[in-house]
Amino acid sequence: MNEIMLASNRVTPVGMQPQGNDDIDMPAVFGLLSDHKWPILIGTALFALASVIYVLFATPIYQATAVIQIQGMSANVPGQEPGVQAAQPSQAHAATEVPLMTSRRVLGEAVNDLDLDVQARPRRFPIIGKLIAGSYRGADGDRAASSWFGLSRYGWGGEQLKIAQLDLPGELLDVPLLLVAGEGSRYTLFDSNGRRLVEGRVGETSRGEGVTMRLQQLVANPGTYFDVQKSSPLTAINRLYSQLEAAERGKDSGIIGLSFNHPDPIVAEKVLEKVTKAYVQQSVDRTSAEAKNRLQFVNEQLPKVRAELERAQAALNEFQSRNQAVDVSQQTGAILAQTTALASSIAQLKVQQADINSKFTSAHPAARALMQQIGELEHEKAKLRGQLGAMPDIQRGLFRLTRDVEVSNQTYTNLLNEAQQLDIARASAIGNAFVVDAPAVDVLNPVWPKKIPLVLGATALGAFLMIAWVFVRQMFNRGVQDPSEIERLGLPVYASIMLSQKERVEAPRLNARQPSNRPKLLALRAPSDMAMEALRSLRTSLHFARMETRNNLLMIAGPSPGVGKSFVCSNLAVTIAQAGQRVLLIDADMRRGSLHRLLGVRAEDGLSELISGQIPLEDAIRRVAGTENLSFISRGRIPPNPSELLMHANFGSLLHQLGSRYDLVIIDTPPVLAVTDAAVIGQHAGTSLLVVRYGQNQSREIAMAKQRLEQNGVELKGAIVNGVQKGSARSAGHYVYSYEEPLRAA
Repeated sequence: MNEIMLASNRVTPVGMQPQGNDDIDMPAVFGLLSDHKWPILIGTALFALASVIYVLFATPIYQATAVIQIQGMSANVPGQEPGVQAAQPSQAHAATEVPLMTSRRVLGEAVNDLDLDVQARPRRFPIIGKLIAGSYRGADGDRAASSWFGLSRYGWGGEQLKIAQLDLPGELLDVPLLLVAGEGSRYTLFDSNGRRLVEGRVGETSRGEGVTMRLQQLVANPGTYFDVQKSSPLTAINRLYSQLEAAERGKDSGIIGLSFNHPDPIVAEKVLEKVTKAYVQQSVDRTSAEAKNRLQFVNEQLPKVRAELERAQAALNEFQSRNQAVDVSQQTGAILAQTTALASSIAQLKVQQADINSKFTSAHPAARALMQQIGELEHEKAKLRGQLGAMPDIQRGLFRLTRDVEVSNQTYTNLLNEAQQLDIARASAIGNAFVVDAPAVDVLNPVWPKKIPLVLGATALGAFLMIAWVFVRQMFNRGVQDPSEIERLGLPVYASIMLSQKERVEAPRLNARQPSNRPKLLALRAPSDMAMEALRSLRTSLHFARMETRNNLLMIAGPSPGVGKSFVCSNLAVTIAQAGQRVLLIDADMRRGSLHRLLGVRAEDGLSELISGQIPLEDAIRRVAGTENLSFISRGRIPPNPSELLMHANFGSLLHQLGSRYDLVIIDTPPVLAVTDAAVIGQHAGTSLLVVRYGQNQSREIAMAKQRLEQNGVELKGAIVNGVQKGSARSAGHYVYSYEEPLRAA
């Protein structure tokens, strides 16, 4: 199959005009992605593979969940009037209960009961140790995996360490410690400096250096390291707080959902169970404490009211015996009943007022409601006192004393009833929090890792990152990729040479400077390569371009090193020579020229010796093996003054003499922007071309090279784009056609 790539010659194909600055060239975008499809696919596959390995070996995380309902606190305090009860707060909101649920008091109980302040884990080998340990499935739960690579200090799976007691001095709290398993269930604990703290055996309590320790279980190979650390109470509580989630489900629903994640499902369930029980008990204690406090207040008032009752009874008896008064009249009895009821209510409200004043200020709604009720009752009581003004003195005195007895008796009875009710309330307090769903863990479905979403997410992330990498790389790689960019600089593109994979494979060996007497030219090794077809197209373009030049000298230069200038010169020379023309190739880069390695000859006895007159012309010209019409002059020995040699008159005379002996003389020069050699040589050449590396040379770099040559009187005829990578994103300035022989019928 022959693939022919046509040069873009000052013409931008229809439909490929440069897009506006604000437009997105979607074909170019998809073309760019297509050009980098293998890096994108490989990177995405690596992300997917890494995620699969992770989900297979990652430690599963289980979630314990529970639901608690918060109900309004009952405002019915025995002995209080309904109006007063309504004035007190009776609604407990979930927003205020969540901080109580996650308070240090509640979480501290869970930390103390479950020893959450002590952390112990086996030391794993870096990177792969956790994966190996996660894949271990021992038949016997009391045996650990054997050591890998003889590294017994690391745990390779199945290790278990349960600490029943660990008491440390203050300076060792929150400090990493090292426990080393020994023979026969023995162990040794070291501090971070390697100082031995305590040594003991499983099941026994050991003491030393202010440390008390007792292990409940130790399953590990002798010599295995365990990292042990005991946190301070506040640190352990804060860690538990960060792992515990509590939130209300629905607005003002009073239902709170709790969740806690842990690698051990049993621990996760126990932690949440401790938290819920501690919170519910705290709610019960709050309710019971309120009833207890009020009962204490009522019990304190009972002796005082009883003493007042006894004094009132004694005063009434003394008054009756002194005045021979037995009872009040019927009219006075009705007033007495009303007055007694009012006085009893006022006395009861004042008792409640004393209780309220001990909890709230006088501006509180409950205190203000009590004051208003007492005022109303006092006003009614004052009206009744006005009716008593017309009674005789003895009758008024009897009425007053009888009223005091009745009021004191009624108040004392009410307080007794209230004390009984409060005692019952204290003993039967149930709080305002109820566990709707007890803590439970779904051991079949851990919350992490979510295998399918994680693999899909990692794959998508890998694809996104690889695509982003392609765009970022493209953004920072400002080398020209469209021949139209070069043509906008005033340089017609004579040819676009595809990157030859065969040449790419051979390049490392050629750069190794291995001696060889055989040419290593692509034109001789793979004449049907796509790059050679492009060079044949360049040969045709040069044939017509040279008709109007002053001589047959062709200078091929490059703006910077590494553009493939020597590759173009050598293979173009072979291509033209194969067309029957006598071609001479000159390596004029007397600094770092490497054409002699490509052609399989030595560098000595070349151009530098020829210009300086050290050798005759015939000794410098060499025939290239494998071609009939191609000759070559190497760079020669590296001189101390290459530029001065090129500016010598001998160089101009030499080129004039060689031009008359050959149909075409091709001169390979040093980079234009590096040294001035190309500007000197270009003044003798009738045709000058600039080799530009695809995706490497920037537009500014090409423009500077063109400007430097023009300032020295050298006119560039055009440019050659070398190393074009085949892909849909690079089709703007050239086309690739397939031309192959049709299949023959068998």
